Amino acid sequence: MTSDARRVIASEEEFVAHNYHPLEVVVASADGAWVTDVHGKRYLDCLAAYSAVNFGHSHPTLLGAAREQLDRVTLTSRAFYNDQLGSFAQALADLAGKEMVLPMNTGAEAVESAIKVARAWGYRVKGVAAGQANIIVMAGNFHGRTTTIISFSDDEDARADFGPYTPGFRTVAYGDADALVAAIDENTVAVLVEPIQGESGIVVPPASYLPAVRELCTRNNVLFIADEIQSGLGRTGATFACDLVDVVPDLYLLGKALGGGIVPVSAVVGNRDILGVLQPGQHGSTFGGNPLAAAVGRAVVRMLASGEYQKRARVLGAQLHARLGELVGHGVLEVRGAGLWAGIDIDPALASGRTVCERLMERGVLAKDTHGSTIRLAPPIVVEETDLDWAVDQLEAVLEELREA
Repeated sequence: MTSDARRVIASEEEFVAHNYHPLEVVVASADGAWVTDVHGKRYLDCLAAYSAVNFGHSHPTLLGAAREQLDRVTLTSRAFYNDQLGSFAQALADLAGKEMVLPMNTGAEAVESAIKVARAWGYRVKGVAAGQANIIVMAGNFHGRTTTIISFSDDEDARADFGPYTPGFRTVAYGDADALVAAIDENTVAVLVEPIQGESGIVVPPASYLPAVRELCTRNNVLFIADEIQSGLGRTGATFACDLVDVVPDLYLLGKALGGGIVPVSAVVGNRDILGVLQPGQHGSTFGGNPLAAAVGRAVVRMLASGEYQKRARVLGAQLHARLGELVGHGVLEVRGAGLWAGIDIDPALASGRTVCERLMERGVLAKDTHGSTIRLAPPIVVEETDLDWAVDQLEAVLEELREA
């Protein structure tokens, strides 16, 4: 590592709170699926900022939308109307087949907003007694790191020493419809679920699970809230991961890629009979729905409306999973995922996920580990077929090195 890179890392380590453990690469520029460090070495980005960069770094269409809006107005607050938010909300609602959008900034804000909406709906529409609403969540979930969200997390790194915890949540096993049946009662207002669990290692539930969740929610007058913040907007080869099993939730939670990797944009998307429970003064966000975010978000929605990116993720995803499947039994225990999203369980007797990611970095591939021996691959959808093959070649080479060590 060069002295320039070490100085940058030392500065961050001294002045930034240590809530992350980054790989020791210092990115200075990026284009498409590739990033370049401070001394000119290029790396294939196979994380895409946890799917926030689905359309690649510096996409000209998205940069153009941002630059045009930067010259006009970037922030008004919701105290006034702006000429970008309404058209963005209409386009996003149309993409999701819904009627209304609640604009926020971060994914965690979208989740927190949905929790408030679900509770208000439960009291004002369903008729749950005051203070009695409960929301069912899944074991292994990851929805963010606010105090309410970590209250129903079972990840001790996210949860420990941050109590007291927010009540009103029930945890059941992910992928188990019978467990959900047992947990629902007359005070249940929502089921909050990731269609594919990201932080847990790209865990895909049985194909029958989400349809069963939909049926149970409908039968019991409970809202089905799908957290598509990582899985949505083209990542899995469909606009939403729910589309893979022909399921439509009551609320979509969107974020990450919605901002095109340029600005933080998130949203709760649903119909008027649910989002209409909010009245002025009951919820808000100074930056939520700002004109810059709306302009970029509308450009993202236009790109997705063509279906081009979803198709590309399906085709390249099939290639990725076929190649990764060949590594099972050769240092890999299991591969999971959909589209251009893969969780790869490395044999823990061979190496930790962190070690594998460090070795991939040395070879010019950036990936991220999770939960010990699992690594995740989520390259931008614009990645080239040859580059994708090359990345798997590097993983294969790392595994071979580790086996021979």
